Amino acid sequence: MPLLYEKAGHVGIITLSRPQARNAWGEDYNDGFKELLPQIEDDPDIRCVVLTGDDAGGAFSAGADLKNPKTHTNNSAAEFIESLPKRRRFQAMNLLSDFPKPLVAAVNGYAVGIGCIVTYCCDLIVASEKAEWRLPQVALGILPAQGGTVRLARWIGRGQAMKVAMGFPLTAEEAYRIGLAQWLVPHEQLMGKAMAVAERVASLPPLAVRLAKEAVVFGQDAPLREAANADLYRFMALELTEDKKEAHQAWRERRKPVLKGR
Repeated sequence: MPLLYEKAGHVGIITLSRPQARNAWGEDYNDGFKELLPQIEDDPDIRCVVLTGDDAGGAFSAGADLKNPKTHTNNSAAEFIESLPKRRRFQAMNLLSDFPKPLVAAVNGYAVGIGCIVTYCCDLIVASEKAEWRLPQVALGILPAQGGTVRLARWIGRGQAMKVAMGFPLTAEEAYRIGLAQWLVPHEQLMGKAMAVAERVASLPPLAVRLAKEAVVFGQDAPLREAANADLYRFMALELTEDKKEAHQAWRERRKPVLKGR
């Protein structure tokens, strides 16, 4: 499987690994995420996940394999329509967007096409100075699928998303300046910083982290008043957890809390 996975404490690390093709995307990535993400979700030891590209490939992901003549080709509208329910359920973009634990993208080089889109299906982005985002689909007579432009517009606004959709590259420095990347570091410091971010998140009460992510993600699609009201129910649910009681008591006693995710 071209997805490598390892655990480091409470952090899981997923690596897109097809270095001979600059970590180019294939259906096997979708299959890998479909198999791997539910396992990570059910693993109580893992509280945050880092997603990166194999550095031996010199890129985060070079996108779809355009050398394959079947790439971006459908011969039957009927087959495509019939396949849509499975596509919606099992496409990596949706699997990542719906994943309940925080995802940190460590972008170590070119993130092109679908490799670009997958980064902003994560929750936080740490960028190497070598990182660069590109959406070349329009120049190929198609468009960024899987909500590629809509997702980006919700990160950085309509104008910036249109700029990238029209094929203009987005450098690491500019991505950091406009808020797509939350951290920008020298290349050799990328994984160290990404792990520090993930470990910081993983040190927090897991249930509160999960509902905070849910509030941000689902709140984007809801009117403000509805989103605020939904947060009241999340707040009330967290008030009943053991970790809330322990975190408050630890704060009063000036000690580190012992969190159990309950």
